[in-house]
Amino acid sequence: MKIYTKTGDKGSTSLFGGTRVPKHHIRIESYGTVDELNSHIGLLRDQPVNDSTKQLLIEIQDRLFTIGAVLATDPEKEKLKNGKDRLNIPKVSDADIEKLEHAMDEMNTELPEMTHFVLPGGHQSVSFCHIARCVCRRAERISTALYDIEPFQDQVLVYLNRLSDYLFVLARMLSHSLQAEEIQWIPKKS
Repeated sequence: MKIYTKTGDKGSTSLFGGTRVPKHHIRIESYGTVDELNSHIGLLRDQPVNDSTKQLLIEIQDRLFTIGAVLATDPEKEKLKNGKDRLNIPKVSDADIEKLEHAMDEMNTELPEMTHFVLPGGHQSVSFCHIARCVCRRAERISTALYDIEPFQDQVLVYLNRLSDYLFVLARMLSHSLQAEEIQWIPKKS
């Protein structure tokens, strides 16, 4: 299989179903940002995290591929002529969302109470986690804008929202386990 097709040389690309759109289309921007997030999650997986976190990060990457496929599908062509879904893959489920919530609840039992915002940083792994969180928030913002134009599965937006929360708690957990300094943001008095 050749990687290059030359079909996008003039600035357009195909969605699942064959519809061609400009490469700057909001749909392309949304799943491109999810792809960028997936790469950051891969970078996090390469950090000193425990095996259960590594496994969850792999599952998150799988879910992000599913989300990318949902976002890359033209809503007018999401059903085949026989009535079946074009995407023959498991959708993002409530159980996927609950898995993130459960992981956050478990981590929070080991963390000190948060009384202030914290400055991103303290250790390279923590910083990578905060970058992933920010990219996740951007993916959520762009996907929400797309959803307003052409709705798709609701759980996609819920998952992205919960994933950014998970990444924040994971950053705090990494700070804790790596004994990195967690600097609170305390606004200066004017």
